[in-house]
Amino acid sequence: MNEEHWLINSSRSRVKRFMRNRQNKDKFFEYMFIDSGKIVGILGQQPPVITTREELKIDEAREEWKKFISQGWRKTKVVW
Repeated sequence: MNEEHWLINSSRSRVKRFMRNRQNKDKFFEYMFIDSGKIVGILGQQPPVITTREELKIDEAREEWKKFISQGWRKTKVVW
């Protein structure tokens, strides 16, 4: 995964941002942040409200990405 990737759910009410953790101090594993956000109002008029942030090893983050895609989430443009 590159720097930052976005997913949106099928009802367009939630988004996920997958972003590499560049501040990682671990010498053996790379980590990614997964930020979750709730869309308030009309998409694009206001940024989503960030609800959670997880930090996962990069392989685990890839599995999460695949899981969301299989559940109907789609790639989307940068939201915030």
